[in-house]
Amino acid sequence: MRARRLVAVASVAVGLVALAGCRTEPGVAAYVGDHRIAESTVDGIVAELAAASPAAQAAPGEPAAERPQIRRTQIVSTLVLHEVCQRVSADKGYRAQTPPEPERVRQQLGLAPGSVYAQRSAELNSCLSGLPIGSPVAPTQEELTELVTAGKTAGVIPAEVTVEQAASQLDGEQLRNALAAKKALGEAVSGYDVTVNPRYRPLEFPVLSFNSNAAAVSVPLGEPGTGAVTDVTTPEPLPSVEPAEPSEPVDS
Repeated sequence: MRARRLVAVASVAVGLVALAGCRTEPGVAAYVGDHRIAESTVDGIVAELAAASPAAQAAPGEPAAERPQIRRTQIVSTLVLHEVCQRVSADKGYRAQTPPEPERVRQQLGLAPGSVYAQRSAELNSCLSGLPIGSPVAPTQEELTELVTAGKTAGVIPAEVTVEQAASQLDGEQLRNALAAKKALGEAVSGYDVTVNPRYRPLEFPVLSFNSNAAAVSVPLGEPGTGAVTDVTTPEPLPSVEPAEPSEPVDS
């Protein structure tokens, strides 16, 4: 049986450890080992997204699709996770199961030809398809409580619904695969010296999202804290996922 693989279900999506000592250089958004992700690189992508054309046009007679949103923290997450995935794949000999499709990403987001963000997003999705994950993980009571709380905060679970009532619908193959992906991705990142600028904390990678684009299950990849980053109104390739439906991103 082939190893089950992790595929990004949420944009492109990272970080760890506190900025300390020499890893506090001005103008650095994050470090992955000795690799620096400069704020100027993030600025360039912010400008690129701000100048993006409208999202792909809808069919005649249908309303135009709304442009999804992406925050500056998500740009940093994309760049950091891209670097981490490339390193762990090279170290462990993992091979991508799907090729990168930058043109498809670019068209979905209405970006200009040669878009850096579309290229990095496509490369990350491809790289993540090669990361193996273990068996599905059953949620703990605490994880179910957190999931229901997140759903209520996002407005997708009625306030009066209890954890016990929601568990029968939420605890299924999709959630258990997402928890397995969370564990595998967390372990992969923890093996590298990743440091994130405090302004981007907490930095998370969503592996399962509610249909409101609110994260249902995320990998915490930066220190807990409050960020002071201004959001960027630009497209975000974060697909909506119904929490009770079968998971498609994982093959077996």
